[in-house]
Amino acid sequence: MDIREILAANIKENRRKKGLTQEKLAEKANMSLHYLAILELARKFPSGEMLERLAAALEIEPHDLFIVDPSPQNELEQLRREIKNDIENAFGERLEQAIADVIKRCKI
Repeated sequence: MDIREILAANIKENRRKKGLTQEKLAEKANMSLHYLAILELARKFPSGEMLERLAAALEIEPHDLFIVDPSPQNELEQLRREIKNDIENAFGERLEQAIADVIKRCKI
């Protein structure tokens, strides 16, 4: 996830926890509904001032908008990457060894 996706997910999650619609949050943060929707879709990144207004409207600290919660999906994706890297590394080492063995045999 990139920073805009993290922010978008946290805005949406905190909005829902507060029981706010997009319309109500936009009103509380003094922004347009359209702009809030774009933020929740991770298409734009707000200014520092806008981040502060969103956090105040959500009654959280601005830095809370960037917390990455290790969800099972994120942990599963990380595990998948680690397994893939381990397999690639193991295969690469074995392939290098096999090539070295073939070269040795050819020189004999």
